[in-house]
Amino acid sequence: MSLIQRIGYYLGGFSIGLIILTFFLNGKKTSCAYGPEARVLKSITTKPFTLSPNVSNQIDSITFKTILRRGNVDFSRSDTRREPCGVYIIESELKEKPIDLTVENCDSLITIKNLVFK
Repeated sequence: MSLIQRIGYYLGGFSIGLIILTFFLNGKKTSCAYGPEARVLKSITTKPFTLSPNVSNQIDSITFKTILRRGNVDFSRSDTRREPCGVYIIESELKEKPIDLTVENCDSLITIKNLVFK
């Protein structure tokens, strides 16, 4: 079997595999969150959240989801190993103004601690 035939068989099998994967995964909410930032943001978005009293009049659930979708986790300022719940600082923009959102990530609940406009 020549090299060209091997490459042809490989590409044929690979393309059939891609078609099968798209057929089975079509319409499902699958994602590949491999990086630390992506895993933290995915963990935060999948849990229910509560608001601390000083944030309750500044943010709602739609705004919170928008901030998380556009945000980046600042691990240098976050306290990820705090017991029992890690604290994460999320930098984002809200109405074209930079903000910092402080979130406490517990096992079953997210608490939004602080929202600071820079």
